[in-house]
This record gives sequence, structure tokens and C-alpha cells, in this order.
Amino acid sequence: MQEQELLNLLMLQNLSGIGQINAKKLLQHFGSATSLFEADIKYLSTIDGIGEKRLKTLKDSSCLKEAEDELKFIKDNNIDVHYYKEEDYPSRLKQCIDSPILLFSRGNINLKNKPILSIVGTRQITSHGIAFCEQLISDLAPLEPVIVSGLAYGADIVAHKAAIDHNLQTVACLAHGLNQIYPKVHQKYVAAIENNGGFFTDFFSNSTFDRKNFLSRNRIVAGLSEATIVIESAEKGGSLVTADIAHSYDREVFAIPGRPQDKFSKGCNMLIKQQKAQMITSAADLVYFLNWDIETKKENKQTQLFLNLEGEEKLVFEKLKEIGKVEIDVLSLTTNLPTYKLASILMNLELSGHVRPLPGKQFEII
Repeated sequence: MQEQELLNLLMLQNLSGIGQINAKKLLQHFGSATSLFEADIKYLSTIDGIGEKRLKTLKDSSCLKEAEDELKFIKDNNIDVHYYKEEDYPSRLKQCIDSPILLFSRGNINLKNKPILSIVGTRQITSHGIAFCEQLISDLAPLEPVIVSGLAYGADIVAHKAAIDHNLQTVACLAHGLNQIYPKVHQKYVAAIENNGGFFTDFFSNSTFDRKNFLSRNRIVAGLSEATIVIESAEKGGSLVTADIAHSYDREVFAIPGRPQDKFSKGCNMLIKQQKAQMITSAADLVYFLNWDIETKKENKQTQLFLNLEGEEKLVFEKLKEIGKVEIDVLSLTTNLPTYKLASILMNLELSGHVRPLPGKQFEII
């Protein structure tokens, strides 16, 4: 992309009162941002949807300085810029009507042909929520998903850290420019995230912290992935906003159920009750609902981790060997393991090629 076109795109993205939907309409009409800004006022005034206020905004030269400053920041800091009409723009985000015309990134992000999951939840995540999130990512690790979140306290940082621990790509979506990290305490994770993943934002480096920025950031979190998982949430919160956005994008939404009296289960339970989210209790549920092809993943080197069976996996395998074809409920009774734990164990055994699922929630060894 030529520098002048990028400068004009930066101006267009940053113009107040235009918005990403109208910006795309204008780019479609003119073919480029340069042609748009070179058009005279008389011609602009004939275009449907451009009223006097927007016309004045488009001809406001004060935005040029901010765009020039941002272009300098991009060049000085080796920031990657992704234009929604180009191939390197995230494919799923491109499908969203309000996705930004420009997305800025830093790190080593590779989303091509990858399963992508967004994980969100309360900033006041409980020990139960932490354990579930860590176990979920651990169980999914052989499938090598990209884990997307917002780098916030609570569920976000738990998801990022778990992905790092399992050498998975993780992408943090920021509600500010790439010149800073918020919260500052999470600065210590920046290098690890950039080494195997990175950061996305559509905000300029001069952006100030504002509540509406975080709400806007949530559309990037929801738009990047094929599914959004809500770990824990109160009746109100940013994670529910992200879930609603994902639902509006016709993406899959999943929620972890909890006891009705638990404060941070109420939001998840509500999503399930309103049929905005599917209930999941294990990684196996997620694989089933998303219809992921785990057969091709059996050859993945990471599945070697499961070849030497120990503990509960060995117990389940030996019981299947003894009984033969069996339903999961019966297997739960004979092994004294709860079904939610069995589902996770059986998925690991399936990934490693030890067992196979059968109709009617039955399993048998291979």
C-alpha cells in the first residue's frame, strides 16, 4: 500500500461521526481513501448518506496532523497494519459489518487455517473459574487453537497465561494504542505473548482510556473467533457484551453453568436460559458442538503426550478394555468418576487414538 493511501485511510478511520460502516461504503464508492479526500465538496454532497455534518467532517484538515503522527508511530515501531480489503486481514473479522477498516498489530500472529477461540469472563474470577479455564485450554492444546482475549484482570489473563503454558498462540485485543499496556501489571506477559501470538487494536497511539473503548474492543474479541466462551460472569459485565456481539455476528457462544446462587454464575446461566449460549462442561462438549475434525489431529506430535497412560486415563482405558462398548453414564458408575471429568478423559484418549466414540454416547477401545 502506498504511504499516501495509508495516511488517508488513517484519517478516515479516525474521523468522528463517520464510523466503520459508513467508511466502508465510502471506500466502496470511491475505490480508495485518496480519491475520497480528493473529491470536491460539490460532488461529495450528492452522495447518499453524506449530510452537511459528515461533509464538514470529511473536509476537516485538523485530522491530518493526528494521522501523520500515527503514521510516524507505525513506521518508527514496526507496527503491522492490516487493511480490510487485503489478504492479511483476519478473515472472520472481515465478515463483521462494523469491523475496522484498519487493524494494527504487533508480535507474531498467524491465524491462517487455525481454530480460534475467544475466552472472556469476570475480572473477579473464582478459583473454580480459574481451574476450569486452565483445564479447558490444557485439554484443547492438542488441537492447537489460538486463544483470544482482552488482557484484562481475571478470566482474560488466566486464558492468556494458560495458552502460553501450553505453547499455544494467544492474541490480546487492546482498548488503546500499541504504545502502552493496560493494566500495567500485565506488562510482564508482553514478551511471551509476542513470541507466540501478539496484540491487535484499532485504536491510535494517542487514545485515552475510556469505558466506550473497552466496549468497542469487545467487538474485535468476538469477531476474530469462531466461538466465544464465557467462563464466569455476574448479571452484568463486559463479557456478556462480548457474548451478545458474538451472538449478533452469528458466531457460536458457550457458557459454563454454575449454581443459581453464585454471583459469578448468574450471567452464564442467563445466557444459557436465553438460548444465546450453549452449555458446556468440558472440552469434549466444545469439540462436539463446533464439529472439529479431531481425526486429522491424531497425527499431531502433541498427542504423544497421551501415549503413556497413567492415573485416571489408565483406569478408564482398562475399564473399557474389560467391559467393551459402554455408555458414558455406565462408565461413570463403574469408575466412580463424574461424567464431566470422564468427558475430558475420553476426549484425550480419543485424540491419542486409544478409544473411539459411538452413537448413543457410547465408547470403545480401538
